[in-house]
Amino acid sequence: MSYRDNTKVVHIGDRVIGGGNPILIQSMTNTRTEDVEATVAQIKRLEEAGCEIIRSTVPTLEAAKALGEIKKQIHIPIVADIHFDYKMAIAAMENGADKIRINPGNIGGRDKIAAVVSCAKERGIPIRVGVNSGSLEKELVEKYHGVTAEGLVESALDKVGIIEDLGYDNMVVSIKSSNVMLCVKAHELLAKQCTYPLHVGITEAGTVYGGNIKSAVGLGIILNEGIGDTIRVSLSGDPVEEIKSAKAILRTLDIRKGGIEVVSCPTCGRTKIDLIGLANQVETMVQAYDHLNIKVAVMGCAVNGPGEAREADIGIAGGIGEGLLIKNGETVKKVPEQDLLSVLKEELDNWL
Repeated sequence: MSYRDNTKVVHIGDRVIGGGNPILIQSMTNTRTEDVEATVAQIKRLEEAGCEIIRSTVPTLEAAKALGEIKKQIHIPIVADIHFDYKMAIAAMENGADKIRINPGNIGGRDKIAAVVSCAKERGIPIRVGVNSGSLEKELVEKYHGVTAEGLVESALDKVGIIEDLGYDNMVVSIKSSNVMLCVKAHELLAKQCTYPLHVGITEAGTVYGGNIKSAVGLGIILNEGIGDTIRVSLSGDPVEEIKSAKAILRTLDIRKGGIEVVSCPTCGRTKIDLIGLANQVETMVQAYDHLNIKVAVMGCAVNGPGEAREADIGIAGGIGEGLLIKNGETVKKVPEQDLLSVLKEELDNWL
């Protein structure tokens, strides 16, 4: 059973989620939103990598006003992340936010929540109701004798109920935890009780190394169970890495087709080039080629490289100060080491 086929359809800017629509990839800027130039530059890098929805924090009125300028220069919907001050949610929507993310439990009483909902309703802007295990209400922690999946779900459904009681159902729900298996269980419970689209992720997952492992395990289980309409891989690092990882997870699960798969050898004593650096450069470069459904090999040995790359559509293999360009297992030409990346890019640019 795929829960995502039966979730409510929600429009975020010009994107559509829920109801079996494709799972969209999100990230979050780590610039000061008030710095329009820096924020736009980062969002454009994320767009190029394949980000489909971006979230930015709005802690000040200046940040809310910056959203209007940012929107003029980007091509994907922007979500305003709000904590504590309901006035920031209203200001963000007035300045063009395509969605707002709030935890109704930390922005004040019912009158303040009602003011936010009224503004969202007037503009047709969806509200993402976000609940995090780190801020679970004290009474629920006591009720369930700790932070539990059941407590997270009860908290989320309570917040959803508040907004429904105010006459609004244009919502997305997210429940997150840094505890992977707790997060999995919470999503399994929530999916059975909630028809709103779910934004899934493992929060505070960690560094690019540790965070990728936790996210791949957690998101892999959740998505494979048919749960989740949008995803974010949360990493302590360049947010572009989040997009690369999210795309890889979706491709590995056969949820998303297309895009270049990079394979590379683990290196050995025969390696005479900076294979690790080259492979990382290739992996970043190919994010801009989602229209190509091919496999690219990066090999460190000119002796075995052509053979090892035979199953790839195209590949490069390094030697001593030089390397080979390989297509369909056949060596095409020899090029200087410093030109390997540019030669590969030229081939991809002209791939038919």
